[in-house]
Amino acid sequence: MRPFEPRGVIPACLLPFDEDLAIDERAYRSHLADLLAVEGISAITTNAHASEVHALTFDEQRRVLALTKETLGDRVATVAGVFTNSSLEAARIARMAQEEGTNCLLVFPPDMMAWDAHLRPEMAIEHVRRITEASDLPIILFQYPLASRLMYPLPTLLELCRRFPQVRAIKDFCGDGMLHERHIRELHALDRPVNVLSTHSAWLMSSLVLGCDGLLSGAGSVIANLQLALFDAVQAGDLQRAKALNDRIYPCVRAFYAAPLVDMHNRMKHALVYLGRLRAAHVRPPLVTLGAEEIARIRRCMDQAELTPETAYALVA
Repeated sequence: MRPFEPRGVIPACLLPFDEDLAIDERAYRSHLADLLAVEGISAITTNAHASEVHALTFDEQRRVLALTKETLGDRVATVAGVFTNSSLEAARIARMAQEEGTNCLLVFPPDMMAWDAHLRPEMAIEHVRRITEASDLPIILFQYPLASRLMYPLPTLLELCRRFPQVRAIKDFCGDGMLHERHIRELHALDRPVNVLSTHSAWLMSSLVLGCDGLLSGAGSVIANLQLALFDAVQAGDLQRAKALNDRIYPCVRAFYAAPLVDMHNRMKHALVYLGRLRAAHVRPPLVTLGAEEIARIRRCMDQAELTPETAYALVA
């Protein structure tokens, strides 16, 4: 496989668990196969938010990557999350991911940087430096909303992109339309342009029209086919088709991204159970299962999106 350039449609896959909350390897392989069937996706991301990486040990993350590569082979690229509060551990995860055959890293900012670390840009630089010294894989930086206090201020983001050639894209979740457009314009204008992948799944069409190079989203674990069709329509300038596709995606947005946002991937699991693509919707604590009323709402939204076991993951004509 040629060196991976992070662009296009990249679903972030879910991680199924059994009733004892162990990784359900059979169900995970099946989920990966469903995503792989969506011809045209660029990569699949694992060990990220959608995979409940916060609840995985280092050894479990390694096992997930091994399962992912065994299932995907070289048919599509694998993106591995680097999620930890320690820069030393981040380097260890990055090194392990490269050893397991990963093609790209998705780097999360450490949670402790919410304590006004935006005032100390050298901390972000040090974190990314440790990772680049441990691995030569391309990097996608996760750009958080301002309210999270984890986002990189634009000058820091630009400095990271200039200083580390391995930074090839950002996963933009800034949540601000004006800033989002500025990210796109300024990262594209760098001497070595950096791609912008949208994860504004709640307003995806609007985001893509601004000029994103692709999208990286947990919703792709359920609607990768619709996301791919929408992205292709926007790239072709066919806004009439894009609007029709967005009308089908909208009920999914209502199903997945209602408050509290912490349940978004929990809801996606229940959607896949309803669609016959997942046997159970177990989540690891501190996440807890959803109530019957919300599960019923998710099912109604899947019906409104015209999703069925047959149309889930099927290419959209």
